[in-house]
Amino acid sequence: MISVTDLRNGTKVELEGGLWECLDYQHQKIGRGGAKVVAKFRNLDTGSIVEKTFNSGEKLQDIFIDYRTMQFLYADGDTFTFMDMETYEQPVLDRRQIGDGARFLKENVEVTVDYYQGRALKVTLPTVVSLKIVETDPGVKGDTVSGGSKPAKLETGATVAVPLFIENGTVIRVDTRSGEYLGRA
Repeated sequence: MISVTDLRNGTKVELEGGLWECLDYQHQKIGRGGAKVVAKFRNLDTGSIVEKTFNSGEKLQDIFIDYRTMQFLYADGDTFTFMDMETYEQPVLDRRQIGDGARFLKENVEVTVDYYQGRALKVTLPTVVSLKIVETDPGVKGDTVSGGSKPAKLETGATVAVPLFIENGTVIRVDTRSGEYLGRA
């Protein structure tokens, strides 16, 4: 059991019969009344987001998460096959467990998979990945970094906005959380 005052971003708890991850929290002390904690949670099974208010003395059931390093092998439609780096098992996960970052998955990328009681909950990608541009409009002489942006299709099929001077075949770094261009690799 943990106190609601110990909640932090990323803390995983059991609440109302489900598994939840804390996305945001605020500690509020108002006038003469007791302190309250307002927290935003995401359901790890359905992905739904709710906001809950707790009195400062309340306790929540924390859960033990096993973090495993895995290597992405290949995708087949909406299923993704990984390999556990320790046991060499090959679990198959679906797009819902990976989230929006699935569009940046490239073969042999190492990810972290959160397991609870032998069940995969969530896949965490590296913050930055290097990907090759396979299709974009040609660069024109005189285009500069601050001149604007154009869409570019990456080797994984994702599309990101890149500066005008970037050309086909260029390897770029992309932030997997926001999908933003960070620079050339």
